[in-house]
Amino acid sequence: ADCSFNKGDPAAGDKIYHETCVACHGEDGHGAVPGTPDFTKKGGVLSKPHQVMFNHIKNGFSKPGDMMAMPPKGGNPDLNDKDLENVHSYLHKKFGCG
Repeated sequence: ADCSFNKGDPAAGDKIYHETCVACHGEDGHGAVPGTPDFTKKGGVLSKPHQVMFNHIKNGFSKPGDMMAMPPKGGNPDLNDKDLENVHSYLHKKFGCG
């Protein structure tokens, strides 16, 4: 279930997800804090085009009415583009394609 996203290493992304992303997005991907998206939702955020998803991970994202914005790189400025691709790959492997 990689949805033709063939960049990144999902095992490395798993590690990063559990260090950086899990606090807000939760172990099960349903979102641990109000306003975070549910990665398991059909037609949800993981159904967006890969470049859009990558831009949201890298640059942060919020939409009007959200209680909390996604910070750039999940609030971890040490992550590079390869790290972000790894997380992106992990998300699709773990939660599918929306």
